[in-house]
Amino acid sequence: MPIPEIPPTALAARLAGPAEERPALLDVRFPNEHAWVALPGSVLIPLPELEERAEELEAFRGRPVVVYCHHGVRSLHGAAYLISRGLEAVSLRGGIDLYSRMVDRSLRRY
Repeated sequence: MPIPEIPPTALAARLAGPAEERPALLDVRFPNEHAWVALPGSVLIPLPELEERAEELEAFRGRPVVVYCHHGVRSLHGAAYLISRGLEAVSLRGGIDLYSRMVDRSLRRY
């Protein structure tokens, strides 16, 4: 079953909407990548740590979660894991790299 994805422009629209309708943002990159650039308000749990930190994911239950990484590959795996735990999750298509090119050019790229 394909993992659902959200395009950067659709995420930007949702983030600009009412606070109660905004998705949670989960960054599955490594700490050094997150320190370089991150979407505001995102929570960092590196992909290799998702299973061991599964209890932290419960904070997302009941709200949509957008999982992101650099180019959108790790986030597909992260979103699949969240979905397997019964959470509502999608992957950011193209990752923070595409988001920085399509939506917010002020974000640092690497």
